[in-house]
Amino acid sequence: MDHRAPEAERLPVLAAPGGELDRLVLAGLRAVGAGAVWAVGDAGGALGGGSHGTLGQGPYARLAPGPDTLYDLASLTKVVALWPAAGVLWQSGRLPLDEPLGRWWPPAAGRPVGAVTVRQLMAHTAGLPPYTRFEQLYGREPAAIRAGVLAAPLHRAPGAAVEYTDRAAVLLCYLVEDLGGAPLDVLAERWTWRPLGMTDTRYGPLGAAETARTAPTEWHEPTGAHLHGVVHDPSARLLGGVSGNAGVFSTARDLARFLTAVLAPPPELPWGARWITASLREQTGGLAPARGLSWLVAAGTDPAEGTFVHYGFTGTGCWVSRRQGRWALLLTNKVHHDRNTQPLTDLRNAFRRAVFG
Repeated sequence: MDHRAPEAERLPVLAAPGGELDRLVLAGLRAVGAGAVWAVGDAGGALGGGSHGTLGQGPYARLAPGPDTLYDLASLTKVVALWPAAGVLWQSGRLPLDEPLGRWWPPAAGRPVGAVTVRQLMAHTAGLPPYTRFEQLYGREPAAIRAGVLAAPLHRAPGAAVEYTDRAAVLLCYLVEDLGGAPLDVLAERWTWRPLGMTDTRYGPLGAAETARTAPTEWHEPTGAHLHGVVHDPSARLLGGVSGNAGVFSTARDLARFLTAVLAPPPELPWGARWITASLREQTGGLAPARGLSWLVAAGTDPAEGTFVHYGFTGTGCWVSRRQGRWALLLTNKVHHDRNTQPLTDLRNAFRRAVFG
């Protein structure tokens, strides 16, 4: 397929059942080895989509994915729960982006993290350690983990490099919860999921009815079963399932609502056009890889093109371009099968080129 972005009027044709995008995803999944759900849309909603394969091995081989299949979003949590909550606080004047944390947030005062800013946390330029290892370093108690994250020395000087780390989202979650006066799951439901009608979206662990339509993730030796309705990410599990870095489960149907709102935010949304405009532009000052606030500039594109993406380790991903007025999502549970990510990377890049150029 031509690497130029298709014209807007061609998108419904490309996204039709059996169309070019459907065939591209089907062919790519043969190498990936997992089933998937995909969709493409614009500011008016979904223009088309499809699903292929099965939800997994053994008993899951009888189950097919679809728009109502719940997926462990992994790091898509950062944009579906944490990023909008930060936007609400920023728009209300409670979350300064460029004032060092130690000057205005008491828990950071006198600590290494006091030197970093919210913008650096969201652009992954804060210099925090690139690993979590929470249980090994701090134990299993959430209070001890919070204390350890706040006290940890920086890995490098703030602003020196782009280095993706879940610690940034965990630290920002503590800050957002303090300012918002409630846990992140409550804030996300109040400020994002309920206003947008995202009725399938929630933090785990899930109940029996939801788990029955959830894609399983990786084999978990301690329980002798695949993780299913329980968050895959070990840091989020330690924190009770609710964290800024991971923990949210959602469906293609709900994510279509979310991505549509990023392009056309309803006026009553407490985060909206100002926050989206501020976030979906390069924030890393020429450092690579270029990032916005929470979002990553899509691989193979120039920051000026304005195509942003976020991926989840389990196999999820979503893209948005305000300039082109379109969005896309591709949800798999790749880790259920193995951690060989290259086939999925190849499919993601081909899918992005087909939709956005």
